[in-house]
Amino acid sequence: MTLQRITKVDTALFYWFNRYSSNSSAIHTIRAISKTGDGHLYIFFGTLLFWLDSSHGVLFFYTALMAYALEIPMYLILKQCFKRKRPSARLLNFNAHITPSDKFSLPSGHTAAAFLMATIVSSFYPTFSIIAFSWASLVGLSRILLGVHFPSDVVIGAFLGASIASISMLILT
Repeated sequence: MTLQRITKVDTALFYWFNRYSSNSSAIHTIRAISKTGDGHLYIFFGTLLFWLDSSHGVLFFYTALMAYALEIPMYLILKQCFKRKRPSARLLNFNAHITPSDKFSLPSGHTAAAFLMATIVSSFYPTFSIIAFSWASLVGLSRILLGVHFPSDVVIGAFLGASIASISMLILT
């Protein structure tokens, strides 16, 4: 499949997802889901587990800390390498529902961080795997529905986050 064909499919999928995001009450919920991927919850849960779970909390905390220390620079490097414009900058007559933090879209940082956390949670607390990956998937979907990422940005972000988490767990566990 050529890059042009991939872009065409990605754009078609983007429009397909976004036909559901015109409802203003839905946008409020989608924004709230997206906001859970901003990073505050990661710090809160990591610190909570550090103090409350004597068997896994400390290792969970340090694994997540190392993973984010690797993921954030990798995410920034990839953004600068690809320099893929966001949907609102590439598509005619399309406005995102939020203002993104930067001008490039590939990979999705929110999705990368969410899948990083879901992968680590799944490893340390397997009973929460379905909840963690469902939440991470919703964060990724919210980024598409808010109009700041194409579907491939989210898929690559998910792969980045899960990969970095896996590498970090191999190193520390």
